[in-house]
Amino acid sequence: MNKKLVKLASSLFPKQIENFAYKQLMNPQVRKLREREMEVLDSASSKMVDFKDFQLKTYSWGQSSKRVLLIHGWEGQAGNFASLIPKLREVGFEVMAFDAPSHGFSTKGPTSIFDFIEAVEKFLREFQPQFLVSHSFGGVATTYALSQNPDVNIEKYLLLTTPDKFSQRIDVVAEQTGITERVKAGLINRLKEETGQDPLAFSVSNIVKTLTVKKVLIFHDKNDKVIPLFQSEAVHDNWDASTLRIVENTGHFRILGSPEVLDEAIEFLTA
Repeated sequence: MNKKLVKLASSLFPKQIENFAYKQLMNPQVRKLREREMEVLDSASSKMVDFKDFQLKTYSWGQSSKRVLLIHGWEGQAGNFASLIPKLREVGFEVMAFDAPSHGFSTKGPTSIFDFIEAVEKFLREFQPQFLVSHSFGGVATTYALSQNPDVNIEKYLLLTTPDKFSQRIDVVAEQTGITERVKAGLINRLKEETGQDPLAFSVSNIVKTLTVKKVLIFHDKNDKVIPLFQSEAVHDNWDASTLRIVENTGHFRILGSPEVLDEAIEFLTA
């Protein structure tokens, strides 16, 4: 839908446009995987597991006393880690991953970051990893899940970019669709009513102050056009265990396949 028309319609028909924006927010649009990404997924042991109204696709590669859980971003999927997974296997990690509700090869339906958080909690308990890797909004879900499960013992956590606040996801939807501030406020209130959670209360930079992860490394491209660098900087500034590594020429998605980033990531996880 044309953004200028949406803006005009937001003034004339705010409730209808709120419904449109809510649908955009609750129904992730997931990109099709490339052939190489599919090959890596096909090499995994996989199964479907029940979760609320969904069936989630889970993946595992190898067996080891060193276990790492990969958490993709919003509108991402486990296959996004296809460049990292073989490198983790080469250095002896057992690798676990999953497609979040309505993502990847999990079943589809309206969902939210709150379902995502519960899914991360489920797999933290079931997989019991010592290491974590997240991309993008997977960092929001993972840090919040860790804060709700303080008994989970994580040695190292690698974040390939991270937002600071979940409200920034709402800002992205507002920018993409062209809705007005009035409609955005109605959208936030609807989320509060239907999920029982306040989306404005989710701040990674506050959550991380309570976490007991031993070592943390955050990568972020200085010219990331999806999540600006200042968001990872805010998280780093409030996370004593963290190191921030600023890189260039990878962008938001290509950072997942950057040889420089992946080599440093493996060095961090194995040191």
